Amino acid sequence: MPLDTFLIALTTYFATIGPADIVVLFAALTAGATAKERRAMALKGTVIGGLVLLFFALFGEAILHIFGIGLPALRAAGGILLLLISIDMVFARDSSATSTTDEENAEAASSNDISVFPLATPLIAGPGAIGATILLIADASGEPARQAAVVGGLMIILMATYVLLLGATQLQKILGVTILHVVSRVVGVLLAALSIQFIFDGIRTSGLIPGLT
Repeated sequence: MPLDTFLIALTTYFATIGPADIVVLFAALTAGATAKERRAMALKGTVIGGLVLLFFALFGEAILHIFGIGLPALRAAGGILLLLISIDMVFARDSSATSTTDEENAEAASSNDISVFPLATPLIAGPGAIGATILLIADASGEPARQAAVVGGLMIILMATYVLLLGATQLQKILGVTILHVVSRVVGVLLAALSIQFIFDGIRTSGLIPGLT
């Protein structure tokens, strides 16, 4: 398993799925649920969110082909989306690509089971994570080892998310919002650099600038 691809996938999924942000929202939305109900919702939401992302890992390239989207365009667009997410992370701002809107939170608050919505989607399998999945898999196209590294990175972040959800209330009390924001800011800086690299690669391979290699 290529280590560089694995580490890039790990960092990207940590940023786009955002386990730290999900923990805070999950704790707030399940404040009135029992421990058994929280465990069930955490498992169901993580599994469904993971299946959605695996679907795009398997069929994302075919979807791009249907809509006539080339890999250079995907690299550039994905890089821009990840850059916007990273900026929000660095400044500790909520991003609609990795979190829910006020309207979605209001709808979730009126539901006893939040496992499918908003936990599975858009919190776990949101626009950022879906875009990153297609981009990472497409970038590793034709190399099964690198594609396996991407899926491996996704699985680890999903498992970490599930574990954190199980102890969401206790973890939030122990670490506090400040520590969670510090972690997000550090990862945000790394993601910003990675997103710029994606944009550069997209421009370089697009053929728009003759002689650029």
